[in-house]
Amino acid sequence: MQLTHGGELTARQLAAQGVTTIYTLCGFHVAPIYEGCLNNGITTLDFRHEQAAGHAADAHARLTRNVGVALVTAGPGVTDAVTAVANAYQARSPLILLGGAAPLKTKGMGGLQEMPQTEMFRTFTKASFTIERTEEIPEKLHGAFEAALNGRPGPVFVELPFDVLFNPIDPVATQPKAEAVPVEPEIGDLRRMFELLRAAEKPLIIAGTQVYWDEADDALRALTEQTGIPVYTNGAGRGTLPMTHPHCFKATRSKALQQADCVLLIGTPLDFRLKYGQGWREDGRLIQIENDANELNHNRQADVAVAANARLVLEALAEGLQGVRYDEWLAQVQAMEAKKRAQWEEWQALADVPINHFRMGAAINEFVDENTILVGDGGDIVSACAKVIDLTRPGQWLDPGPLGCLGVGAPFAIAAQHLYPDKKALIIHGDGSFGLNGFEFDTAVRFNLPIVSIVGNDAGWGQIRSPQIQMVGRERAIATSLAPTRYDQVVAALGGVGELVENPDEIGPALQRAFASGKPACLNVTLDPAGMAKTGASAPYIV
Repeated sequence: MQLTHGGELTARQLAAQGVTTIYTLCGFHVAPIYEGCLNNGITTLDFRHEQAAGHAADAHARLTRNVGVALVTAGPGVTDAVTAVANAYQARSPLILLGGAAPLKTKGMGGLQEMPQTEMFRTFTKASFTIERTEEIPEKLHGAFEAALNGRPGPVFVELPFDVLFNPIDPVATQPKAEAVPVEPEIGDLRRMFELLRAAEKPLIIAGTQVYWDEADDALRALTEQTGIPVYTNGAGRGTLPMTHPHCFKATRSKALQQADCVLLIGTPLDFRLKYGQGWREDGRLIQIENDANELNHNRQADVAVAANARLVLEALAEGLQGVRYDEWLAQVQAMEAKKRAQWEEWQALADVPINHFRMGAAINEFVDENTILVGDGGDIVSACAKVIDLTRPGQWLDPGPLGCLGVGAPFAIAAQHLYPDKKALIIHGDGSFGLNGFEFDTAVRFNLPIVSIVGNDAGWGQIRSPQIQMVGRERAIATSLAPTRYDQVVAALGGVGELVENPDEIGPALQRAFASGKPACLNVTLDPAGMAKTGASAPYIV
């Protein structure tokens, strides 16, 4: 019988899971896995930094609703990927990080790049473990996939020692594909939800990341159209109900929460984004749906708190709320929204030079269509653009998530363009965030992935600098200024194309030219450093 090795077994199990690509930076500790990928039709995309490889695997997971896999070598390869894993944990993304390790036979003796890797990851992964026997690779990886996908999706770290990967053994059967198992809501909990919503006059739905992962967008749309309940989307839930839909709102959430007498919160933690559940209507009721039981009743006690599948809950609510309408309340929210959006439209029309952040966002909104995947990677510029860009489908918008991790732009876009070559992958970059992983445009050039970055360049870390100036004055504002660097020329030097944009009317045509080039591209848009402050829309720095 022909012998096999650990790298081949690893690749076979990845293929059985439906993994088509791994994201990596090379190291000899993990070389057998590359051979296995070649044998099993798995594409290898190699990056210039392990953090970027991890971010790309995170985006792959989000876009496919399956695990995304990053492969890194031992020691510094693993530690370089820590930020990507932490970000995936906070964003509820099932990233699998495969990390090389020194041989088991020399463990504790001071082998090259030896360190306590699994212990390091245990506080921000769903599981972190070492595979110690080559023949256990299929079973252990299957367990990693199940852990990553079920309940609250999240990352898993799997350590694969050098000798476990190189060891030749008789072939071992692969395990079947791991699947997320939907958790059904209890009948009693559903009845209580019906009671609260039937008694309500001003209910709201806040649809978060779980709505996307549970593929509940059709059920969400059906429920709001049947009842007229206003919907606000959050996290990866953005786009699950088109922002152009008359029941979808984004400008007035805080004001609506102050008036709502019943909030249906789906897969959205009561964290800083929702002011920890504070400042809402005092006698308002809360129905909380989560895939993470630990998030139930966190920061605010819910009247009904259920760990269940979002699609099943929404479908059941539509069945139980037949004949119930909230048209008067819906009209009130629409009126509030129209007033706020009228103010935003004034900002979007500003003809300032240097360009205002909102005017840049408006130009992007005019350009994007359903064939565009957007990646938000920045502070003030992403905050402004998110207010005015209307997302129309699930998975159309990617951003780091609640960790607020900069540097996801190029890696996320590379994964998106690789997975969907017929779509446009557009990064909205701040000039600060571009610097973290901008060199991955080299990766995009090498793999012929025509991603486009539009950099809002205000020569500073604007989201920090603006409040810093307000607090201590411009003369004492330190560590927040940047040079007005020509990032377009950086990308051109790496083999892509670039263009400087200084007039707001040129943003749309420049985007057209960038995508028409068929190459990785960067538009360097000169922004007004005081643009957000002038509109009174500076994003608060939340601590």
